[in-house]
Amino acid sequence: MENLLNSLEEKLTPIAVKLEQNRYLSAVKNSFMSAMPLLIIGSFFILLAYLPINAYTEFMLNTFGADWQRMFTIPNNISMSMMTVYVVVGMGNELAKSYGLDNMAGIFAALASFFVVTPMHAFAEEGLGIGIPLGNLGAAGLFVGILIAIIAIEIMRFTDKMGWKITMPDSVPQNVSKSFSALIPVALVIVFFNFVRIGFEQTSYGDVQTFIFNNLQTPLTALGSTLPATIVVLIIEGILWSFGLHGANIVGSVMSPIWLTLTAENATALAAGDVIPNIVTSQFYNNFIKIGGSGATFGLCLLLLFAAKSKQFKALGKLSIGPEIFTINESIIFGMPIVLNPIMIVPFLLAPIIMGVVAFFAMSTGLVPYTNGVNIPWTTPPIIAGFLVSGWRGAVLNIVQIALSAAIYFPFFKIADNLAVKQELENDEEVQHQMDAVEA
Repeated sequence: MENLLNSLEEKLTPIAVKLEQNRYLSAVKNSFMSAMPLLIIGSFFILLAYLPINAYTEFMLNTFGADWQRMFTIPNNISMSMMTVYVVVGMGNELAKSYGLDNMAGIFAALASFFVVTPMHAFAEEGLGIGIPLGNLGAAGLFVGILIAIIAIEIMRFTDKMGWKITMPDSVPQNVSKSFSALIPVALVIVFFNFVRIGFEQTSYGDVQTFIFNNLQTPLTALGSTLPATIVVLIIEGILWSFGLHGANIVGSVMSPIWLTLTAENATALAAGDVIPNIVTSQFYNNFIKIGGSGATFGLCLLLLFAAKSKQFKALGKLSIGPEIFTINESIIFGMPIVLNPIMIVPFLLAPIIMGVVAFFAMSTGLVPYTNGVNIPWTTPPIIAGFLVSGWRGAVLNIVQIALSAAIYFPFFKIADNLAVKQELENDEEVQHQMDAVEA
């Protein structure tokens, strides 16, 4: 094992260091890290809205009425469901600073450009005017937001290089001078993306978000319910997540009807006393593949909590373990991050595939019963979930899968953790040098 770790570290660390130094990937990572408090807060609120405890649900329903979940979904909406807005702000700031541009102008240009291409809907019948669909501000619009922020800042850099800006006399206050200096670059950015919006409006897609969503969703429609098809679905889901798109939602919109139908067939067979026919069902996907959420990250969360040496990973593990128990893992996906992180994407793709293969083998050989068709909440913790849908052997399988998940993530986690420790030491040294300089 030690030789394997050393070999992986020797081969992957130089790649990771180069990627860490990449301007765009660094900006994405730093933006996610800045937005992490909001993402973690959103995870806790969504957990409170869907806590899988019947007594809790009944108490909240009886006390606050049928709309009680709104108390928690609204805070989640302005945090997790608007993450793209915060990431775009961070991207504009990080990229502008990296090029020596006015970072506030970069933020405004990136954010305005994203809103220009984001579709708006009229709500005239309600007298509410025009609004932006919340879904386009969350994970579904993340890839578009990142791409637009990069292009917007690159346009600003080009105009700065060409000298296309208004220069004011030295006597003019600096804040006024900076505003006029950013006028032409920001205007060109807005004009460019307005033409992009107009161009997509002339197509059958109507907007950029729909174009990307539809072209990613189409390959999923031909997939069935076999293990090979499930593996293909998992690969597509992982790739979508790796670019910041909510892979589970996109995959679910196509595959959920198929999996739920298969689940219903199992429930019908169980009720009639017949042989349960299907291995691959919605329960198989939710409770024996997504151990801790997309990417089967429960094992990774335990590593962050108990094995991390870096301060940031230890803190992330402590903050993430609560939601992770209930299969809510966005804080890890976007907080570590796994998104646009070539090192962590490898186990993120690999772990759910291995979970699926192991579970399929266990059920096909009779080691674990097929899922019983009982629809349990998707937030039901692993082990408990395995017990409810496949008995005690299902619970044991979940325990094995958690250990297997940790083993899959461990080599890649160690590389990321070592890099994080190195970065923290460098930051500490830089702070110490600055303090020494001040004292001197």
